[in-house]
Amino acid sequence: MSLSKRINSFRYALKGLAALIAGQPNARIHLLAAAAVIAAGFYYDLARWEWVAVVLCIALVFALEAVNTALEHLTDLVSPDPHPLAGKAKDVAAAAVLIAAIGAAITGVLIFVPKI
Repeated sequence: MSLSKRINSFRYALKGLAALIAGQPNARIHLLAAAAVIAAGFYYDLARWEWVAVVLCIALVFALEAVNTALEHLTDLVSPDPHPLAGKAKDVAAAAVLIAAIGAAITGVLIFVPKI
């Protein structure tokens, strides 16, 4: 694959990331939470393994938010009228984000509460 195709693939991904942040209020909430956690991580001088856990949690939540958004857009395209299966698909995708966010919050409690 040519270098220009690789560069374009990164451009498309960055375009998607910008669309995610601009178009999804929950993604902006996740972004603010991530910034707060990163600031707290510097303040409390996290150990390397703690940073690994924090970065993985942030990445997982954002990745699932992106997948959820993509699934919502695709579902709306193929099923513009309400349909029970389309609703279930959207609900399950949203549940994936919720599960990751709860796991990230628990990880945050385990890392930060002992430091307070």
